[in-house]
Amino acid sequence: MAFRIFSDLSAPDATLALLKNGTLGHELLLSQMPAASVLEKAPTDPRLYLADIAFGQPDPESVARARNLRWIQISSSSITRYDSPEFRSLVSERGIAVCNSASVYSEACANHTLAFMLAQSRLLPESLVSREPGGSPGWNRLRGNSVPLRGQSVLIVGYGAIGARLFELLRPFEMHVTGVRRKLRGNEPLPVLAVESIDEALENGPDHVVNILPDSPSTAHFFDSQRFSRMKHGTLFYNIGRGSTVDQQALLDALRSGQLAAAWLDVTEPEPLLNGHPLLAQPNCFITPHVAGGHRDESVTLVRHFLGNFGRFSRGEALIDRVM
Repeated sequence: MAFRIFSDLSAPDATLALLKNGTLGHELLLSQMPAASVLEKAPTDPRLYLADIAFGQPDPESVARARNLRWIQISSSSITRYDSPEFRSLVSERGIAVCNSASVYSEACANHTLAFMLAQSRLLPESLVSREPGGSPGWNRLRGNSVPLRGQSVLIVGYGAIGARLFELLRPFEMHVTGVRRKLRGNEPLPVLAVESIDEALENGPDHVVNILPDSPSTAHFFDSQRFSRMKHGTLFYNIGRGSTVDQQALLDALRSGQLAAAWLDVTEPEPLLNGHPLLAQPNCFITPHVAGGHRDESVTLVRHFLGNFGRFSRGEALIDRVM
């Protein structure tokens, strides 16, 4: 059976050629208005209305008018623009399968988080600029304040594909890892709590709190002054989810008071932070510019992921990264 496949993916010509070759025998409808960013509203393209399959960032409002759609492959790990009761109801009623691309970004994001944790463990930001001579008080302080990861505890808030991969990477360090997620599956390879138990989990005193929460009305400023106060003094905080999930004034206050020993952020609100924002000058706050999921040949990995799922869809098999 031949399918009509709409894609608004913004990608190099070589990547689009891979997509074309992988869908030979089917009609590929490439948008003339490719989505510029997963964080911006997708343009309306009437080609979507003809499609059986959509790959990229299709406009949610336009999906309602695409009467032939049977499957949507979102080209990001985040499903923020689609995560609404109205959209969920629409795709459920029409039997449209919806997948994200978490598997594409989980490896890079987990690597980035581990890099943050190791850099903090070894005090790399300070050590890399230090010229302390061996045996001096400053040199002894750097050596003495470096704390190995082995045996420490980690709370992963928003446990999903990224959290699962991070858990695997942390296993050799014999760390005690607990997850928190919205819906428990029961087959997780580590202790996982429902999000309603987050306050209790924070009060258990994890050494590291990793935030991978998505942007949604229920997660806005999820980490606020109350939640930071529930953490033990000197907790390390990481955010590779979305900047909107953290009250940044509360974060700044926690860093200044020492309630948090340090924060490592790949996401902020807004992005980038405006010049003069106090977090930029906070010595125990380290920020990368929303690059955690990036990797070489990222668009190629994304297309190959879609083509793998397309094969499963064609054969009537279960889809990877299905979220609705």
